[in-house]
Amino acid sequence: MMVDRRKFLQACGTLGLSGTLFPGALYASVREASAGSGKGLQNGPIRSPISDGGVEVTAEQVEAAAEIAGLDFSKEESTMIAEELTSALDGYETLREVGLPNSQVPALMFDPRVSGAKIPTSPDPEGVDLSLDSVPRPKSEEDLAFAGLAKLASLLRAQKVSSVELTELFLSRLRQYDDTLEAVITYTEERAMDAARRADEEIDAGDWRGPLHGIPYGAKDLLAIEGYPTTWGAEPYKKQTIDETATVVQKLDEAGAVCIAKLSLGALAWGDVWFGGTTKNPWNVEQGSSGSSAGPGSAVSAGCVPFAIGSETLGSIVSPSTRNGVTGHRPTFGTVSRHGAMALSWTMDKLGPMARSALDCALVYDAIRGIDPEDPFSVEAPFVMNPSSDVSELRVGFLKSAFEEDYDGAEADRKALAVIRDLAGDVVPVEWPESPPVGPILKTLEVEAAAAFDDLTRNGLDDQMVRQERNAWPHVFRAARLVPAVEFLQMNRHRAELMKRTHAALKNVDVVVAPTYAGSTLGLTNLTGHPCVCLPNEFATVEDAPSDSPRRQPRSFTIIGRLYHDADVLRLAHAYQERTDFHTRRPPIQ
Repeated sequence: MMVDRRKFLQACGTLGLSGTLFPGALYASVREASAGSGKGLQNGPIRSPISDGGVEVTAEQVEAAAEIAGLDFSKEESTMIAEELTSALDGYETLREVGLPNSQVPALMFDPRVSGAKIPTSPDPEGVDLSLDSVPRPKSEEDLAFAGLAKLASLLRAQKVSSVELTELFLSRLRQYDDTLEAVITYTEERAMDAARRADEEIDAGDWRGPLHGIPYGAKDLLAIEGYPTTWGAEPYKKQTIDETATVVQKLDEAGAVCIAKLSLGALAWGDVWFGGTTKNPWNVEQGSSGSSAGPGSAVSAGCVPFAIGSETLGSIVSPSTRNGVTGHRPTFGTVSRHGAMALSWTMDKLGPMARSALDCALVYDAIRGIDPEDPFSVEAPFVMNPSSDVSELRVGFLKSAFEEDYDGAEADRKALAVIRDLAGDVVPVEWPESPPVGPILKTLEVEAAAAFDDLTRNGLDDQMVRQERNAWPHVFRAARLVPAVEFLQMNRHRAELMKRTHAALKNVDVVVAPTYAGSTLGLTNLTGHPCVCLPNEFATVEDAPSDSPRRQPRSFTIIGRLYHDADVLRLAHAYQERTDFHTRRPPIQ
């Protein structure tokens, strides 16, 4: 059962095991010794049982792993540690035999209010204060496809267009462009047509449910819909069906919206590569649509759905919204139930709308928000959105150091800030806390994700994933298993401190305007749970493209708000879009 100490040290060094990886290094040694399979450390150890007929952790293995970790134990201490760890192996294996579904949340709960934030008192009435003006029916189907939700709602309510007509139009557009975009995983046509016919009957009878009644949409395929596959964009789950319907889909059903397709996502919510190909950016079909809400971003941009539901853990709404030139809203953590959605990080996952405008996002958010007994992280937070309200009452901050930097899109961001200044009046400088550092704390996401997909790694199914490079889930899941439990908890303690300092940084403002990818902004605000809206502000010429090329590179800026104050970011984003036309532009795929 012994492993040559020198070879073990060399192997662990090759794997890049750093000084904090004592537990992982140790168990890598134990598994290699017990497997007897001839596999290398990268494949065999994790996938072979660690308790198999009396396997023991030895004092020598403890000493070797400790040396890598920069720890120093006496022989007596190493022997006692070995005995303790050996006794724990059977317990680990027993728990693995019990098994856990991806949906099972851990006992450790995450609450953004640890920062000191409080959920505001609920006013009355809540929701979006929207008056539906009478509008003429667009002259062309393309104009209809790119109409905003308020306009579509007005047309539907006045019966100038039917839900069946809209559903058929958007299904047709998805099919027309999907060979190019690769944005659809599964069509939900039968369900959609039933819902559309029902919507038309209800509207005809005067039973209007609200502004989403009869409007088609797409759902990222990490959301379960009973009767249809839920693939998570990954080959190992290509034929998976889940016998439930996600809460957000149920809420949209109740609002009368019509789900027409399950849209692509990068495999297990990373990137734009899924088992069916790479989802494309309609503004430049030679480029992927980014991810992981790849299909929602692409389909909304191309006018194939009026809106879609995406998800974000670390940029998965913001990044494809930017790449495809659409508006994305990442809600405050916990304000939208994640029941029925694939879990990647129980403390960071968020569901939110992607649409053509901030007003559209507000209408969708109003329908999907709220507490859900099926999601213990969910909360009830008030939402009052008046699109015509005066945003000059908002206290607006801007990330001063970021706007002073030189980067692609900097001039467009400064122009956007100038519009915000004109709208809001006084705009004050704000900076994010410099400590604790965001990067190391983000390792918590990798550990949670590795736990969520423990079976995938342990059973070797990760080899079926399309992407196998370093910056892909299979490798990250494997490496995350080597993060010690103590270090994981220390990261979370630092995260709590980061949340408190971020809350303090925002105490004198309601919103912060920032370049989308400025410094630590994206990682920090996902760790803290703050809401944001990402909105287009430039369609730049594609580098190296011919001068007459219609291809463009969309860019964006971001408005971040206080916890549970999503209406503020949506109000300011809407005011900006009332002054500009970036959100109305159509990609050259048309």
